[in-house]
Amino acid sequence: MRPPSSASGRWLPPFVNRLALKIASPVVVVALAGGLWTAPSAGTAVLLSLLLGGVAYTAGHYWLHRPLRQMRGTLRSIRQHDFDAITAPSSLQDDELNLLFWEVYRTGQRLDNEIQELKERESYRREFIGNVSHELKTPIFSVQGFAETLLDGALDDEQVNRTFLEKILHNVTRLEHLARDLSAITKIETGEMEMSREPFDLAPLFQEIQESLELKAEEKEITLHTDMADEVSAAYADTDRIQRVLVNLVDNAIKYTDEGGTVTLRARPHAAEEVAFRVEDNGIGIPEEHLPRLTERFYRVDKSRSRNEGGTGLGLAIVKHILGAHDRDLRVESTPGEGSTFWFTLPTTSLPTRETGPQSVKT
Repeated sequence: MRPPSSASGRWLPPFVNRLALKIASPVVVVALAGGLWTAPSAGTAVLLSLLLGGVAYTAGHYWLHRPLRQMRGTLRSIRQHDFDAITAPSSLQDDELNLLFWEVYRTGQRLDNEIQELKERESYRREFIGNVSHELKTPIFSVQGFAETLLDGALDDEQVNRTFLEKILHNVTRLEHLARDLSAITKIETGEMEMSREPFDLAPLFQEIQESLELKAEEKEITLHTDMADEVSAAYADTDRIQRVLVNLVDNAIKYTDEGGTVTLRARPHAAEEVAFRVEDNGIGIPEEHLPRLTERFYRVDKSRSRNEGGTGLGLAIVKHILGAHDRDLRVESTPGEGSTFWFTLPTTSLPTRETGPQSVKT
């Protein structure tokens, strides 16, 4: 709908002056009619009515012009998405017009926040799709290349075809892990993954983790230890999710520890009714500048090594989200060339308390 045209009223002052004139006009008419009955002369009645009309016009112009002009500018800025130009009402009066102006101002702020959130989501969506496409592209091209080579005649060479089939299997496994991790992080972020907190024993959990990753550690000649203090025996959390967290952390430690190294999973009493889980390694360590971004999706300190090890770039992001659902934070201590320690705490009772300290990152 087009705004009203002002062509017919160009002889009038600006918008608010016309509104003030409309307010003053009835006053003039009423005063003139009353004056004709009570005033000694018609001239006196006219002067009196014009005087009252002038007072009404001046008051309307003073009380309406400034707030309406500012409100109009605010609405124009909102329409043009120029939210930086929006200013709060200068008047502190609580009349209806000023209250309306405050509602317009708050609406502009709300729209600004919502638009910024939409832009951030769109930026995240594009980045996420780009990262997923990139992660899918590499193993798919590898599988395609090896399969085409086999079809071109390499099937006849038993040694070559076995090597190529092993590489195909490796890349298919990588795709499977990527699909699994994408599904997990999507469910966590959308709230579809339910957390069921209950007490659980640490001993069988540590044993299961060691058994599941011991073969991988042995392939790299890495010693995998578990160390649980006598004072701790149980924790209160979602057992399956915490197992996923510890498996991801230990698996990462194995990936970034060279042959002959050591990886240790520990449990120690931390504070009142809390237990600290620590995954320690004497691997390559992490430079300080990378520490703040470790839990970002698809972020890798050593991209080539991560891909060679079959990493998806989502492991630590999943860890962060699962711990966040338990009101816990992942802490990191690392020294390049000496190793890293990833740790977090869990309650031992059914009344978990939120960690109040800042994230600890030591180098």
